[in-house]
Amino acid sequence: MMVMKFGGTSLGNAEMIKKAASLIEQNDSCFVVCSAVGGVTDMLADIAIAFENDDREKARLICLQTREHFEKICSGLFDPGVVETALRIVQDRIDAVYDCLKKEFTSIDKNFIIAQGEFITSEILAFFLNSQQVPVKLLNAFDFLYAGADGEPVISDVRSRLFGMTGFPLSGRYLTQGFICLDHNGNPSNLGRGGSDYTATIAGAALSAQKIEIWTDIDGIRNNDPGIVYRTYPIRKLSFQEASELAYFGAKILHPASVWPAKKYNIPVHIKKTSSPRAPGTLLCRESVDGGVKGVSAKRGVTAIRVASGRMLNTYGFLSRIFAIFEKCKTPVDVVTTSEVSVSVTIDNEKWLETIKSKLESLGEVKIERNLAIVCVVGDILEKHKGYAVKILDSLRSFSVKMVSFGGSRNNITIVVPEKEVEEILCSLNRLLFKIRHL
Repeated sequence: MMVMKFGGTSLGNAEMIKKAASLIEQNDSCFVVCSAVGGVTDMLADIAIAFENDDREKARLICLQTREHFEKICSGLFDPGVVETALRIVQDRIDAVYDCLKKEFTSIDKNFIIAQGEFITSEILAFFLNSQQVPVKLLNAFDFLYAGADGEPVISDVRSRLFGMTGFPLSGRYLTQGFICLDHNGNPSNLGRGGSDYTATIAGAALSAQKIEIWTDIDGIRNNDPGIVYRTYPIRKLSFQEASELAYFGAKILHPASVWPAKKYNIPVHIKKTSSPRAPGTLLCRESVDGGVKGVSAKRGVTAIRVASGRMLNTYGFLSRIFAIFEKCKTPVDVVTTSEVSVSVTIDNEKWLETIKSKLESLGEVKIERNLAIVCVVGDILEKHKGYAVKILDSLRSFSVKMVSFGGSRNNITIVVPEKEVEEILCSLNRLLFKIRHL
């Protein structure tokens, strides 16, 4: 069985849904994961925010806009004889949102409202496929995808729930929702923005799929940020490790958490463009391809924290005490550098920053610097090729480099820089590493 995931842009209108349906039709045995129609999750999140702020009228108006958005898609998708059934699917789900607005707001209601985008989209797509004599069985993600107390699904649990469902053999076409899940208490939750990729690789691992296809609006992972850099190109093959690092440090084409299930179970992931299905896209697999630098990505909104203390010199346990503070505050650390008497780390979530700062001050002098970015250069940098580190750092000679992390991974160099310099740095790296000029 193959897993196919379609993102919101791949299901953004009637014509795109028809293209996705034609790709699904070509596979007799597949497990399809679909996101909400592009833009709908934002609309539903706005409904939840208005509801939380007790602005019921604004929430009601956005509900109306959401319904009209789906009605337009249905009108372009279905023949007159069946369009009313499709419109009823939309109305029933919108009615469920209206019902939420009649009571007091809770976080559970918020997650329930946001989940309706995936439900409406998957139900419309399943109805369209079946109306075109392409048999598909619709599954509810809430029936098999649960997140544990740590917010992460367990592959073995997903597998047992899927295979425990009535009528679920390893053949035929199945379709479900991405992004959404139940939490460990059985309440509606989700896997975060872009979580449909994660749903797809979790399902692929649970089903021991031969392949996972991620269908999107871009022909694969690019070597640099196409929104900034002129003449980027798709990377045709990446190792799981390379793809994971590019995704984590800013490459938006793939959810950062989605790589590990495929890596653990060695399932190839193929990223392809829905509107150009014959384009080669990007293949992720276990084997790395020799070829120097593969790509560059940037992560903005980074804060650096520096702890300096003479007590660190020739002592043990100092680092563990620092990281215990971040663990207690449930704040992940991205980049770490150390000297004899100081430690510098970066975070991208300031929710507990003041608490962290207060606790760290018991260990030494603390300095905080905001408005930074992480630039990550990924490829066969340290493993097989000499001189790349020098080239990379040389290209940054006119910029303000705050931190450099090199050697923690065999295939990346991570540089912390002022956020305002990111665009120029990405262009500079493009010229030097890929010999492409930014015009």
